[in-house]
Amino acid sequence: MTHEIPSENPAAAPAPRHRSIGVRVGEGKGSVIVGGQAPIVVQSMTNTDTADVASTTAQCAALARAGSEIVRITVDRAEAAAAVPRIKDNLLAMGVHAPIVGDFHYNGHTLLKDYPDCAKALDKYRINPGNVGFKDKKDQQFSAIVEQAILHGKSVRIGANWGSLDQELLTGMMDQNARSARPLDARAITREALVRSAIWSAERAEEIGLSRDRIILSAKVSAVQDLIAVYRMLAARTDHALHLGLTEAGMGSKGIVASSAAMGVLLQDGIGDTIRVSLTPEPGGDRTQEVLVAQELLQTMGFRTFVPQVAACPGCGRTTSTVFQELARDIQTYLRDEMPGWKARYPGVENLNVAVMGCIVNGPGESKHADIGISLPGTGETPIAPVFVDGKKVATLRGAGIADEFKAMVSSYIEQRFGRAGDGD
Repeated sequence: MTHEIPSENPAAAPAPRHRSIGVRVGEGKGSVIVGGQAPIVVQSMTNTDTADVASTTAQCAALARAGSEIVRITVDRAEAAAAVPRIKDNLLAMGVHAPIVGDFHYNGHTLLKDYPDCAKALDKYRINPGNVGFKDKKDQQFSAIVEQAILHGKSVRIGANWGSLDQELLTGMMDQNARSARPLDARAITREALVRSAIWSAERAEEIGLSRDRIILSAKVSAVQDLIAVYRMLAARTDHALHLGLTEAGMGSKGIVASSAAMGVLLQDGIGDTIRVSLTPEPGGDRTQEVLVAQELLQTMGFRTFVPQVAACPGCGRTTSTVFQELARDIQTYLRDEMPGWKARYPGVENLNVAVMGCIVNGPGESKHADIGISLPGTGETPIAPVFVDGKKVATLRGAGIADEFKAMVSSYIEQRFGRAGDGD
């Protein structure tokens, strides 16, 4: 009996990226390209009072150092606008070059005009077409922000949002739909209004004089299926770079799962040039969690590599010891903490794969598949831990010092494998 090897399934690979125009955000050392087939960019947003220069500077730096390649801050009043240049100067003095984006609602046209140093210091402006202005003032105030972007050579994200959709546009479309012989449901009309708001605003910005390679679009919603539908519509109708994110995703596992489910589908479709995971932090929680989740989403899907991967046993009745859990946690924390320095010294270290397994069932096999892996003893097994490097067993560890010995072996492996690349050998 013969067994045919199945041909590669093209559906298993991500779809080609949505054809979008590349947009440069920022200048000099920290500038990034969004779209145009550039790597998908991770971004985040502070939740500090921007007028508090010290706390906002600290959080921007923390987000950037965690891996946020663009950081957005709220610019909601005069005190915040006045603080922006000082925040930017502080960050540059700290060696933090990530582009800083100003998030404007209602009064952006006034703040940018009255605080030209703020307009110059920001690397990008975010405009919400649903609240940039109302009735006769809408176009005037929208135009004023766009003109500031042109004056200062800044890029703009036109970010429509389900929760602040242009009510005049939505009402008109709902009325027209109600008169139709075959009216659509209200949700479908709202999705269409969101897409039109983003696209029409981009067209208006171009009429004013903002070039297409300065415009990024987003159309955020808070429900998974709505986000998928809206961005598929956007991608089919525009070649602008697209910022992807589930707004108000929620707290903890709910927010992580919802964001990953929605954006995972779209990224697999080739849609999305930059992403944000909008998590509600626990009280006093670490804002950088949303950056780590975004990185993990891109890395687990195979779009980018940020830190070495750790495959770890989930545990079962064979693994009553917590040693493998503690070691997996320690190794993962160690790798992430060391990455800022390693990036410069060990080119390619982010591609490292480590396995920390808990028993003989899958332990040796998973360890062989990793670059370096350990199979710890399970319940009732001989208290030894074989270590595999590049698929070959190189050591057997015993006793109370297994965890420390393995961490030392991981460090040595990194130095030997990736240090050579850094030294030019």
